[in-house]
Amino acid sequence: MRIKRVGSIQGGTSFAVAMAIVGLAGPASAQAVVYRCPGPPVLYTDALSAKEAQEKGCRSIDGTPITVFSPIKPKAGGSTAPAASGAPNERVDPKDQKSRDNERRRVLEQELREAEERLAKLQKEFNNGEPERQGNERNYQKYLDRVAELKASVARQESDIQAIKRELSKIPP
Repeated sequence: MRIKRVGSIQGGTSFAVAMAIVGLAGPASAQAVVYRCPGPPVLYTDALSAKEAQEKGCRSIDGTPITVFSPIKPKAGGSTAPAASGAPNERVDPKDQKSRDNERRRVLEQELREAEERLAKLQKEFNNGEPERQGNERNYQKYLDRVAELKASVARQESDIQAIKRELSKIPP
């Protein structure tokens, strides 16, 4: 066996191919020391002397434990994507689905009530953009910062409520 060139090693596949090439060389090469030389492309060879290998920065791979990973084989049909959730063998019993929908509706309605309560509290504190000044707000900028924060909180809460209502509308009656 002489020189076998292998493209850059990514994962274990190219290494496995290189080892297969080295292994297929026959019983005569089983006696020779095989070196792995760096650089693109990675070089596996048994045609170097120990001195030449050292000069090129090659390392012996004899006695090195080798792990070979099999490539992932695609499923029938050529698609590696998981089966669609609506496949007949994966359908959920209609009674179970109805109970799941009811539970989801109950949780979303509870979240909606809590979000509306938080919004009402924030709007009361915001007081149409003129909240009462607090004792620690002697600096007018602190007051303006709190007003801006309250305004952002009100807008965020309104957005959350709209999102919950959209989710509720997606649940079948």
